[in-house]
Amino acid sequence: MPRSVNAVASRARRKKVIKLAKGYFGRRKNVWTVAKNAVQKAMQYAYRGRKEKKRNFRSLWIMRINAGAREHGMSYSQFMGALKTNNIELNRKVLADLAMNHPEAFKAIVDQVK
Repeated sequence: MPRSVNAVASRARRKKVIKLAKGYFGRRKNVWTVAKNAVQKAMQYAYRGRKEKKRNFRSLWIMRINAGAREHGMSYSQFMGALKTNNIELNRKVLADLAMNHPEAFKAIVDQVK
């Protein structure tokens, strides 16, 4: 009796990986073993990148809040401390947006906590 292998599933698995490798350069896009390794590495980078994105945005927001606070004579840490003591619960994302796009609203918050 001949050996039974599920060629349909094997091909589908390979096809899925080759499809993910679309756009890669050279053998990375069409040779199974090379493409498999390249896609696996790309998935690791993507996973790590999703975590890094959160860190990068938080640091960007902090920079923007710091710049906005310093325009009104406060440092970032003084400003955030004053927000906490005055029970103003605005997150960094919103504060950064106000500092960038609505300076008059940000000034009103700074004046309120001073």
